[in-house]
Amino acid sequence: MRMSSPASISLEGIVKSYDGRVRAVDDISLKVVPGEFFSLLGPSGCGKTTTLRMIAGFETVDRGRILVGDQDVTDVPVHRRNMGMVFQSYALFPHRTVAENVAFGLRMRGVSKDEINERVKTALSLVALEGYEDRRPGQLSGGQQQRVALARAIVIRPPVLLCDEPLGALDRKLRQQMQFELKQLQKELGVTLIFVTHDQEEALAMSDRIAVMNAGRIEQVGTPEEIYGRPRTRFVADFIGEINLVEQSDGRTLAVRPEKVMLTAPTPDRPIGRIESTSYLGGQTLYRILTDDGRQILAKETNLGDRPLRGVGDHVGMTWSTTDAVEMEA
Repeated sequence: MRMSSPASISLEGIVKSYDGRVRAVDDISLKVVPGEFFSLLGPSGCGKTTTLRMIAGFETVDRGRILVGDQDVTDVPVHRRNMGMVFQSYALFPHRTVAENVAFGLRMRGVSKDEINERVKTALSLVALEGYEDRRPGQLSGGQQQRVALARAIVIRPPVLLCDEPLGALDRKLRQQMQFELKQLQKELGVTLIFVTHDQEEALAMSDRIAVMNAGRIEQVGTPEEIYGRPRTRFVADFIGEINLVEQSDGRTLAVRPEKVMLTAPTPDRPIGRIESTSYLGGQTLYRILTDDGRQILAKETNLGDRPLRGVGDHVGMTWSTTDAVEMEA
């Protein structure tokens, strides 16, 4: 399927308040480049869905501008923004067939019947639903319904695809499968995709870049490697995966990932602690350690067949490379 040329998305000082008091989105600016898979990541209530809905046109902007390419769309109504949208609930019409659901946006645009049939067929082929044209949503699994919602969004050939927690209703195994399929489809189509999720692993696995949001503001924008490996603030460090925040004698805070903590035999020249609990994770074991000076440290070790697992009560030494310790901002 030939899509419209992917577009950049620019947010310039966007503000959105409710009841004149609560700022759901508080002066955020960012740019998504054409063809990028860009995720808005954060906890519930951080403003990520409100941001997406303003990009789509479902929410008005109190202050600031939204640009698609060079066009200011801040006040352009939803139906004129030509963006595909996939919702967490899928929002399918229950009494219409799969083909009718997918064709809906094309009919609203006055596309000819022959072209609608051809484009629906192509869209369903892209999401591996050939032969499902005459079924209704209630006859489909959750994963199949999600594919129908995707087909409906891409059949209009949008330059931008917006996805609001589209995988949230799926079980873990199917969710992981659909993460791969959505990422592959986005790259195949070349569309710019903005993806909202609260799932850190999902964002890290799928995104070209991530904006981590908190209380209506952006804490950090970067690649998955930058967000995970070089978090800039305590919030990002603590929200993305597991982390050790180690207070230094000079008042600085260092962040060290558990897999960067190396366990050794106890020695006087490094922190010493006692293993309080263990969690077997298959390829790794997570150890919770209480140091002699009262700190809690997490450490992950790869499970090797020739090395026995450490046990609760074992005393260990701990060390990490200075290059793996990241100094935190407030």
